[in-house]
Amino acid sequence: MRTSTSEKPGRQDELRALIDREAKAAGFDAVAVTRPDAIPEAPARLGEFLSKGRHGSMSWLAETETRRASPAALWTEVRSVIVLGMNYGPESDPLEALTRNDRGTISVYAQNRDYHDVVKGRLKHVAGKLAAAAGSDVKVFVDTAPVMEKPLAAAAGLGWQGRHTNLVSRQFGSWLFLGTIFTTAELQPDAPEEDHCGSCRACLDICPTEAFPAPYQLDARRCISYLTIENKGPIPREFRQAIGNRIYGCDDCLAICPWNKFASVASEAKLAARADMMSPRLADLLALDDAAFRTRFSGSPVKRIGRARFLRNVLIAAGNSGDAALVPPCRALLADASPLVRGAAVWALSRLMAAPAFHKLARDAARNDADAGVAEEWTAALAAEAEHA
Repeated sequence: MRTSTSEKPGRQDELRALIDREAKAAGFDAVAVTRPDAIPEAPARLGEFLSKGRHGSMSWLAETETRRASPAALWTEVRSVIVLGMNYGPESDPLEALTRNDRGTISVYAQNRDYHDVVKGRLKHVAGKLAAAAGSDVKVFVDTAPVMEKPLAAAAGLGWQGRHTNLVSRQFGSWLFLGTIFTTAELQPDAPEEDHCGSCRACLDICPTEAFPAPYQLDARRCISYLTIENKGPIPREFRQAIGNRIYGCDDCLAICPWNKFASVASEAKLAARADMMSPRLADLLALDDAAFRTRFSGSPVKRIGRARFLRNVLIAAGNSGDAALVPPCRALLADASPLVRGAAVWALSRLMAAPAFHKLARDAARNDADAGVAEEWTAALAAEAEHA
């Protein structure tokens, strides 16, 4: 293994020029450097987040707390951290899609290829060039490793963590995918970015599920992105109506940010939205069997949650649509192999059908489902109807 390398100022400038050049050639839109000890406040913030249970079922956050606390805890040899950003700005305002009740809304980041695959390959290219030129060791990370990319990006000057805890860039607004290169080379760090949120509360106030207990704090258990992606069970009833037609993730707090007025549309073709991922028809999605789901979302982040969780989300959107034409496909899913899907179908039908028809359906269907979770959905749906009768 190579040892850490201490570069003279002139040599550091040469390496930085190489990094900037290769990053641009690889399709990155922003690049900056920071020290591995540049985020001393991160461990305490992470500890508070975890101690309050705000990570929900994301157990890996707690399991990797020690390594996640600082870059040096993950790799003791690291001397510099290079943070790179790739713009994925959308062509249109994501909030506009929320008004189309017969359609589903997929988060901007998931409307084409999985960004992990796109970014990681480009990172390896840049890292390889640096390693060859500097004679240093390198490691690349994209999201899935225990690296706190957003604090590091802020420390490096790519932007600042806004009140919604996400990174905001003066040049790219809310729309930057982040990746990091850890290196044993000593590089001159960039200055951190200041917080430019001011008194703005737009991101906090727009959240449909009130997932921000305070500015700069997030309770993932209330976040629609968590509920529709990471959450493996039924979506809690208290959030179902607020989810609207969001079937994979949520962009509300990102899209409302005033700094997006400076953002530009993604230039990387693999990150541009596919036509079939922009406001897809709920009726089409409800008809997907497992093979069709896998085919339609091949290469997309959506595929990672599986058909059952995805249809759970689609059924919640169907129940919020007010579209009686969706009753037949929702009813067909009462016979689905997945209890998660069947339970969500019950809720959707309770919202779409007239009370007498739903009660008759309940008498016929509820006794034929032996799953306790589905039976509880029938009971809750009938109780909700009685309460509002």
